[in-house]
Amino acid sequence: MGMALDEPRENDEVFDSDGITYVIDKGLFDQVKPIKVDFVDSAFGSGFSIQSNLAVGASCGSSCSC
Repeated sequence: MGMALDEPRENDEVFDSDGITYVIDKGLFDQVKPIKVDFVDSAFGSGFSIQSNLAVGASCGSSCSC
């Protein structure tokens, strides 16, 4: 799972949180909810952390950083 800039489409769920608008395909949202998006700053760098219930490859686990 990752993040990208996109425009909402008719088959998307749209959420606003802290002034940020998130867009996700409705079908995908049903598979991954709940989703938690955080911005993290660590010794390894900074970026977005996305956690969800989506089962991804064994090398990544259930959360990814972008």
